[in-house]
Order: sequence, then C-alpha cells, then structure tokens
Amino acid sequence: MYILGTAGHVDHGKSTLVHALTGIDPDRLAEEKERGLTIDLGFAWLKLPSGKEVSIVDVPGHERFVKNMLAGIGAIDLALLVIAADEGVMPQTREHLAILDLLNVTQGIVVITKKDMVDEEMVELVTMDAEEVILGTALEGAPIILTSAKTGEGLGELVSTIDELLESTTPRRDIGKPRFSIDRVFTMKGFGTVVTGTLIDGKLAVGQQVEILPKGQRVNIRGLQTHKQKIETALPGSRVAVNIGGIAVEELHRGMVLTTTGWLAPTRFIDVSIRAVSALEQPITHNKSITFHTGTSEVTGKLRLLDKDKLTSGESGWAQLMLATPVPVSRGDLFIIRSSSGTLGGGTIIDPKARRHRRFQQSVIESLKARGKGTLDEILLATLEANEPAVFGALLPLCNLSQEESAKALEILTTDNRVVMFGSKGPRSLLISIGGWNRLTGEAHKSIETYHVQFPLRLGMPKEELRSRLKIASQHFNDVLQRLAGDGILIEEGALVRLPSHEIKLSQKQQAQVDSLLASLKQNPYSPTGVELPEPELLNALTGKRLVVKMSDNVIFDASAYDEMVARVIDHLKANGKITVAEVRDMFTTSRKYALALMEHLDEQKVTRRVGDERVLR
Repeated sequence: MYILGTAGHVDHGKSTLVHALTGIDPDRLAEEKERGLTIDLGFAWLKLPSGKEVSIVDVPGHERFVKNMLAGIGAIDLALLVIAADEGVMPQTREHLAILDLLNVTQGIVVITKKDMVDEEMVELVTMDAEEVILGTALEGAPIILTSAKTGEGLGELVSTIDELLESTTPRRDIGKPRFSIDRVFTMKGFGTVVTGTLIDGKLAVGQQVEILPKGQRVNIRGLQTHKQKIETALPGSRVAVNIGGIAVEELHRGMVLTTTGWLAPTRFIDVSIRAVSALEQPITHNKSITFHTGTSEVTGKLRLLDKDKLTSGESGWAQLMLATPVPVSRGDLFIIRSSSGTLGGGTIIDPKARRHRRFQQSVIESLKARGKGTLDEILLATLEANEPAVFGALLPLCNLSQEESAKALEILTTDNRVVMFGSKGPRSLLISIGGWNRLTGEAHKSIETYHVQFPLRLGMPKEELRSRLKIASQHFNDVLQRLAGDGILIEEGALVRLPSHEIKLSQKQQAQVDSLLASLKQNPYSPTGVELPEPELLNALTGKRLVVKMSDNVIFDASAYDEMVARVIDHLKANGKITVAEVRDMFTTSRKYALALMEHLDEQKVTRRVGDERVLR
C-alpha cells in the first residue's frame, strides 16, 4: 500500500484532478462543496495498472489552511505538485514545495492542470516556470505531466508514471511498533467511534489493545477498514479506519496518536536537526516562538539553537524544541516549524526525550550527529551515552530501531567492548558505554574513598549507600558490584564495601583506650561492670573487627567470652529444651542485667525464641 499526496496553490485543480483519477470527490464537507474550496483533508484511492493500490490524501491549498495541509502531507510516498496552466507558480506552490523539500519527499510528479484553458505558448511558459521552481529541491528532475481533468488529456500518462515511480519506492519498514497520527474522528452508526490515519512502523489487528496518546487511555480495536473494505490486519503504509471501543468521539481530536501500549511517551523537550527554508525572509533566531507540526499534531513552543545564534535561508543546524504541551514522537520523525509569517523550516527528530543542554557544547553536537546519521551501532551507542546507565528495553523507543536492528547493534557494541552489559541479554539488561563505565568506576572509587576519610574507624561503606550514590537499580547492583570487585576497584565484605587499600588505623590515644577496655573485659568476662565504653565510632570499629560483641547500648562482652556463653546456652537448650534468664545468670555467676542482655540479643539473632519466661531454640 502506498500513500500519494497532493500539494499546490489554492484553486489549481488538486481536488478536481483526484476526482478525475479516482471517481471519488475528496471534498467531503458541505462548506467545501458550496465554496468550491478545499478546507480540510480529503481522501480517495486508486488501483494502478500493476495492481498496486494507492491511497490519496488531498490537501487544501489556501494559505489559511496550511496547518491542515501539514496534517496530511507528512506520511506520503509520492507527491503530486499541482500547478494550474492558467496561473503558473504561485505563493502556495512555493510554500508547499518548500514543505515537501523539508520533509524529504523525493518521489514526486509535477502535474500541470487545466491545459485545456490556455494556448501552447502559455503551457510552455508554465512548464519552464515549473522546471525552475523545483531546481535545488528534493523534487528536482521530477517528471512534468500536462493534464486536463475536463478532457482527460494526460491522465493515463499520469497514472502510468505514478505506477512506475512507486516501483522504486522503498517499502514501509515494520519495526513492530505500529502507530498513526489521527487525522479524522467520527461516529459510524452501528459501530461507534472511528479514527483514521496513515499507519507506519508496524501492523494493527482486530482485537488488539492500543493506546491513545497523549491521553494515555487504553482501548480495543473492534474493526479495521482500508478503502471501505473490512480487513483483519492493517499493514505499514496503509490508510486505515479504526473502530475503537470504550471512548467517546468528544474525547478525541486530530493530533492524537494511536499506538500499541507501553513504548511511546509524550514529551516536551526534543533535540532535532533543522534546516531553514531557502526563501526565508528573516533569520530564525535563538529562543524564537514557533508552531511545531509533526504527523497531524500542532503545538506551540520555543526553538533553542544549540550551535548557532541564528539560521539564515537554507542553513542547517542543531536545536532543541521546548513545547508548550507534550507530543508523542519518535527518533526519525519529520517535522515542520512555522510562525505567523509562514513556514520557517523543518527537519528530523534526533532525541525525543531530550535533557536540557547548554548551548555550544561540542559533546552534545557530536552525539546528535552520531544519532542523526550514524550506523545502527553508532545510533544505539550515542543514544545510550545520552541516557546511561539505561535498561536496553528503555533505549529502543528512543532509537526507533526494530528489535532485530537493536540486537544486531548491541552485539557489535559488546563484541567491540564499547558497551558493558549487566544481566542476561534481553530487554532488561543494563547497558553502560565503556566511557560511562570508566566514569562510574571513578565515581565509585571516589565515593568509597570519601566515606573512608569521613569515617576512618569504619570497616567500609554500606552497599546500599553506594548504590544510591551511583543511581543503579537494585536488580542490577549486585552485577555491577561483582564487576567492580573483579576490576579490583573495591572489596565486598558482607553488607559493606571498601577500597583494597583501606585499613583501620588507631591513634596512640585510641589504642590505649582499646587496650584498657579489652583488659577490663577479660577481668570480668561475664559481668563487665564498671567498663567505660569508648566513643561510638571506636566501639563500632572494635565490633567490626569482632574484638567485642555489642549486646545493647550499654552492654558489651569480650568476643571470646561471648562465644563461650553462647555455646554453653545452646548446649543447655539442646539437653533440656528450655532455659530461663535466672538459669543463665546462675550459669555464669553474673547479674540479671547481663543475663537478660545476652538472651535478648540471642532472640534478635534468631538463636532463641521467648516463650513466656523461658527461651527455646529456634
């Protein structure tokens, strides 16, 4: 299935030409028929001699309806640039041609209409005018065909040329992420809500669940039609009418996007490559207010130039768009920007979920270049570098690559050691570029080193604190730790991590305190009365080295005494099944304070369990 779109000045015969080719009047509104003027998008279809089917989008030519024209022209395979023989090239001819050029519509035919209304000399002049106007545009060299809808002259040649050109048109790709921008919403008696659009990037099927963005509502497809024929599956490149349930017509409007769930999110910040129109009257300046058009969406916003202070006629650059309302877009989507004075420029979306950048940052520009024109692996790597660390599945919408393309790119990157992957290969694996890994390694080392300086008497830094500082998700952190340990950056010890060089070093004063404390504990190992506890950090260091064991805030035991006491209590429990605090007190000739502290500690350690006034083994 192919999409053909008309373009050209008002009253140059676009709708009449479509009617003559197809037998379908694309002007569907009563006002259009009364005024003889196309106001909104019209639709028709044609079966070519080769058997190929073509959907036709007829657009308005009046300057007041350019936004409607843009809603229909963004997803076409071939353009018919219509020029009336009795008027020649006019302002909207030039603006529509500029838009086709910005949207990189390279397949087209210049159709000179109303040949029957002028003499041969006028036809020749208009033909020369047409040849001149397409020079330097994407349609340069396009065939020019003279027609008359009234007499039928040239229509057969036009159909044959359309058929021939479509043979060399690249088929729409299927990356498994079907979507279309809604261009019409209406109710069909007996069916309910129907939306129409041009399907790209994947297939839709009856019964499938889809999402309406930016609304975020999930609905089911009740039915599909193409060219008023019911179908079960719609293919990429089709004009499709989708009957959806569970949502009213009043909740929908042109510009919304219908797509599968869970991959596309609306965004307000978009990085783009941009080119100014060649007939720009005034330069495009930084922070200029613009109207942004992509698909069938139209929103206001501001244009931030990233590498220049202004863009002059035909000049290209890099920019960030800050939109007033979120729009669901993907990498590679084309766009147009306009102002009250007309079309300013257009280009390609590079990063649909951009972070705010400072201007004139070479690293940002190089990243945008790689994502804009690079190979598959360069696109994936540059996208990762702008969002790392990132889960592989989260990168796919930003890259707008198929699963097959992404998997191939990732294989190249991991084989070349340009990307470090954590977890099993798949959508949930964590990816970090080698440059990002080196930075993360340095950050981990610095974080632990800072912790050691701040707490010199602690054995190490809690793993959870390091995870928080590195901003690594819990499910991937153990894999990251293993890699850091394997690279010799840190040593894991239980719930702590430390640098390999870290040792607890006591001052002379602290060592004297420790020696005095341990001597006191050994004098009365089961009743450490009168023992003065050191300051908390030093005490934690002793417990970390397991020289002492802390029962509570004010009770500690010498580690060897503690081990002996625990062993004897367990032996008693194994022999007798139960023990009381009083029995523990008598066993060690100590006071109730120390016996109770020991047993409550064993309860916390899940060695024993309290039953009434007695303890039993767990």
